[in-house]
Amino acid sequence: MEIKVKGKTIDEETRCVHFHSSNDVIAIRFKCCDQYYPCYQCHAEEANHEAEVWPSVDFDKKAILCGVCKTELTVRQYLNSQNTCPHCKASFNPKCKNHYSLYFDLKGFR
Repeated sequence: MEIKVKGKTIDEETRCVHFHSSNDVIAIRFKCCDQYYPCYQCHAEEANHEAEVWPSVDFDKKAILCGVCKTELTVRQYLNSQNTCPHCKASFNPKCKNHYSLYFDLKGFR
């Protein structure tokens, strides 16, 4: 089953108009609407509501899509991935860490 990624994507690997380096190949399923977007800016521009962060109690839920192999990862798998897809070994952008607070409640995360 194909997963729909909303937002201003520019290619099939989930890059968007805001973030489109060779490593920008993930999409995030937003907690608030259960929809995948490439980034927080795409969500802000297209959703008609405020974004919610994933609480740590939900870190075992699938919420990250690898744009290369289309594998869904749990938040925990993604955060522990060392910026590499555990399935296809695609590299993820390490600078995404700068935006984690927009997606995940990291209080108490190990």
